[in-house]
Amino acid sequence: MKLVQPQRNHSAWLRHTVGMRLRSWIHPAILATALLAAAAGFAQFGVTAALGDVARAFGKAGNGPSISEQIGLSLTTLGIGLGVIRLASVGSLPLTGLADRMGRRRVILICCLGGLAFTIASAASPSYWWFIAVFALGRPLLSTTNALAAVIAAEQTRAADRAKAVALIAAAYAMGAGAVALVRGIWGVEFRTLFALSIVPLLLVAVLGRLVQEPDRYALLQRQERKPWTRPHLPGAVPTRFRARLALLASLGFAAAFVTGPATTLLFVYVENVLGLAPSTAAWAVPVAGLGGLAGLVLGRWAADRIGRVPTLVVAQAGIAIAGALTYSAGIPGAIGGYIGSISAQAALGPAIGVLGVELFPTSTRASAAGWFQAAGVLGAVAGLITFSLLVDVFGSFTPAALAVTIPVALSSAAYLFLPETRGLELEQSAPEE
Repeated sequence: MKLVQPQRNHSAWLRHTVGMRLRSWIHPAILATALLAAAAGFAQFGVTAALGDVARAFGKAGNGPSISEQIGLSLTTLGIGLGVIRLASVGSLPLTGLADRMGRRRVILICCLGGLAFTIASAASPSYWWFIAVFALGRPLLSTTNALAAVIAAEQTRAADRAKAVALIAAAYAMGAGAVALVRGIWGVEFRTLFALSIVPLLLVAVLGRLVQEPDRYALLQRQERKPWTRPHLPGAVPTRFRARLALLASLGFAAAFVTGPATTLLFVYVENVLGLAPSTAAWAVPVAGLGGLAGLVLGRWAADRIGRVPTLVVAQAGIAIAGALTYSAGIPGAIGGYIGSISAQAALGPAIGVLGVELFPTSTRASAAGWFQAAGVLGAVAGLITFSLLVDVFGSFTPAALAVTIPVALSSAAYLFLPETRGLELEQSAPEE
């Protein structure tokens, strides 16, 4: 199927957007949306930061030579459990698609509050698999929150501010994730208390969520004769003419997540339970990686606007793969350096993939496309986690497993060159409605 090329007719865009209010990337409505992304990051990253504690609490940790004895649970058990949690995020596909029919604001607020509530409930889990089940119930709601936050930010801004707005959403999510790691590492909070602390972002969202606004792009489409919710299709459906680009974009998202899943999710288990690094010391990698992530966001945003979305993605995805290989191949220095490099490369990827993902699809199906991309990333992370965990158990070492996972992904980054470049285009030009 032939990829649809963007249209560069500026006058057509002006006619289509009469009466539309477009915001600055630091408008209160976008800042409030960023708060929702931060809350989702806090809740979602908790299981990664506290995974070592969870394994010790529900398993049998000892001083034996095997990896499972050092951790408390086998890597296969941990990998399957994390895979279940990640796989649950596929449920975000229909939820995100509902935003094309019911509105972005309503869906994101319901999902954010619901996801935080399930995270709080997971603190009372009596066993490992109960914990996995309860946490997994909130995962699709939090994933939907994160996907829609980027859509809302992109739809409320012009082309000149769009990458900045999407970078802000990514930074907010990272800050939420970093906060939970710091609370656990520096204050020594055990995992049940850590998950119960999600009550704080829940209250903030309940109070400040009223500032979140429905994008005018969606509101204008809603008032037109062909309303998206009256069309005879299920949530998540994408028009035929956009499916080729969606399939390619989703495949590349799958490949990136295939590395980022094991590269970041299993890091704390690896450095604390295998390499013997103290949790308080390991926690300092988070703010340092946060600085690297901030630099990556700035550089990625600049490159996406000045050089182009596509070349930025090629370099960033290759960087993710290289950093992932380093993380599990060179002891504590490699683990910390690889983690920082991985976070930086992921941050650089974020603005470019975020803006390209919304610029390639029309408003009537933009949230649905975001849901498919989110689902592809989930499946990639699950496949990467399970594959990596099984390979670690088979080889008895992290290094060959890391190389087997990262090398194919590094090679796949060149496939971004088959996607159209959308730099400088408004949404009505890069993906006009039928």
